[in-house]
Formats: sequence, structure tokens, C-alpha cells
Amino acid sequence: MTPVTVIGAGVAGLCVARTLLDRGAAVTLIDRHAAPGPHACSWWAGGMLAPYCEGESAEEPVIRLGAEAADWWQAQTGSVQQHGSLVVSPGRDKADLARFARLTTGHRSVTGPEIAALEPDLGTRFTRGLYFETEAHLAPRAALIRLHESLVADGATFRQDEADPDACAMHGLTIDCRGFAARDTLPDLRGVKGEMLILSCPDVTLSRPIRMLHPRVPIYIVPRGDGMFMLGATMVEGRAGRHVTARAMLELLSTAYALNPAFGEAEVVEIGVDNRPAFPDNLPRIRRDGNLIRANGLYRHGFLLAPALARMVTDLILYDKTPEVSDEIAA
Repeated sequence: MTPVTVIGAGVAGLCVARTLLDRGAAVTLIDRHAAPGPHACSWWAGGMLAPYCEGESAEEPVIRLGAEAADWWQAQTGSVQQHGSLVVSPGRDKADLARFARLTTGHRSVTGPEIAALEPDLGTRFTRGLYFETEAHLAPRAALIRLHESLVADGATFRQDEADPDACAMHGLTIDCRGFAARDTLPDLRGVKGEMLILSCPDVTLSRPIRMLHPRVPIYIVPRGDGMFMLGATMVEGRAGRHVTARAMLELLSTAYALNPAFGEAEVVEIGVDNRPAFPDNLPRIRRDGNLIRANGLYRHGFLLAPALARMVTDLILYDKTPEVSDEIAA
């Protein structure tokens, strides 16, 4: 049984630990916190398992590797909702919708009546859209908690501690999954700001994530059930401050209102800001130096790419298979 230490219990660390454990490794998971929570970037994720939509701006591996995610999360947590994704834009922005369609696959065009049939609470506000029927979503917080609990139940060892990856690697095989906290040892890692709101609006019902094309950055809203919604922007370059900006707040709430005016009466339950770890090309990296493997750079694709990242880390450890996203593998 191969003993492995995983440092960092965000979405990357939990997926790596789960995959290693499933392949027979003896896993010790170390994190500063006892359980998943708001300290982790993945706590604030949208939870969209939408590889085809990501083709609008992402590299090809994101689409292909992301196609593994929905089945993996369903098998591990049983909480995936596979109702597709819907992309819409205001009538004046038809060119943006046409551009999005050209850059993506896996969709079909839908008209106003079809949009209203898919999402009655959008009414007749949109005359054209794109429906990505095979895409899915999940509730990130519930998925993280369930994954954490399953690791405990299946024999993984947890330590609440401040761990030094280099020191741990002196004693055995170590995986550094600390995300943006690893920037001190990964000079090409940058932070990409994420801003989001949790809204309570019992008067609106949505079945799937809705992406609203916006002149500055596409904005999405994801149903969480029981009248709760997560509202966020797909990407905002720049390191996160402590609070959401006024501009972001206005854009997010204006978009929600444009989807359905009932959101004007929604209660803002939570406001979140985080730093998503990213390399220059926005693709993840797996880098090995002896006993230390660094797995990082999930960008805004944490839940989408973490299962594939975990598979590649595990294949590297157990079968010495060079990861597709490796650029610095050393013996």
C-alpha cells in the first residue's frame, strides 16, 4: 500500500485524496482547517460542470478533460443535476450570442418559446439562446462536505496542521494542492479574482445554470434549490481584495434583474470574494521534483477539472505515467 501525504483540502486536494484512496493508497490529508468552509476558494465556486460552454474562452483540454467531471462527481457524491446549461443575451446583443455559438460545440439554438418552455420564469424576455443539453451542475459546498466525510469514513487520515510541503517530502511522497497559497514556490502562479453573491428569491424557479452574455464579462446564475441562487462572473483578472467591488455588485444584480425583475426583491444572503490559482495559459500543471508533486492552477475550472487532475496525479504515482498537463517532470 503506497503511503501518500496530500496537503490542502480544497477541491483539488480532496479529489486527489479520493482517487488515491480508491486505487489502494494510504492517504494522509493535511489542512489548516478541520473541514471544508469559506476559507477555501472552492467554497465559493459556481459548481457548473459545463465543458462545452467553457470552449468560448478555454483551451481544448478544458473541454475534453472536463467531460469526465459529471460522472465522477455523481459517482462520488450522488448530487449532480444534469439539466443542461442555457446561454442567453439581450436582444440588442445578438452578435455576442452568434460569437459564443461559433466558439462552442454541444449546443442547439433555441427560440423564445423554447426558452420559456425550458425556464418558465424567464418568460418571453429572450428571443434567442443556446441550450447545452448534456451539461450539468452541482452544489459545491454539499459536494465538498460529502467528499470530506467519505474520505474519513473510508480510512483516510486527517491532520489539522500548517504543513511545509518540502519538509513533508523529506519523509515520503507528498502532493502539494494548496492552490493560491502555493504562490511562494510557484512564481508563475497568479490569482484571478472571483466575486459572487448568494441570493434568496423564493419567487423565482430555475432548473439549470443560466449564462447571460455581458459586454464586460459573462455573468451566470446557478440554482441551489429552495429559492437560493448563486450569482457570479466567469472571470475577473486581478488579485482579490477583501470585498466585492461596487461595479461588480451593480453588474451582478443588474443581470439578475434582467433575467427576472423578481430578483429585485431578493435578499443578498452572502457576498464572497476569492483568488483562483492560475498559470499564464489558464491550464493546470502537475510538476514533480523527487518526492514532491505540485498539482495546481485549476483557474475557474476547479470542479470541472479536479477529477481529471486527480486521475493524472494518481497515474503518475502508481504507474509512472507522465501527466498530459505536466511541464516539469523530474525523477
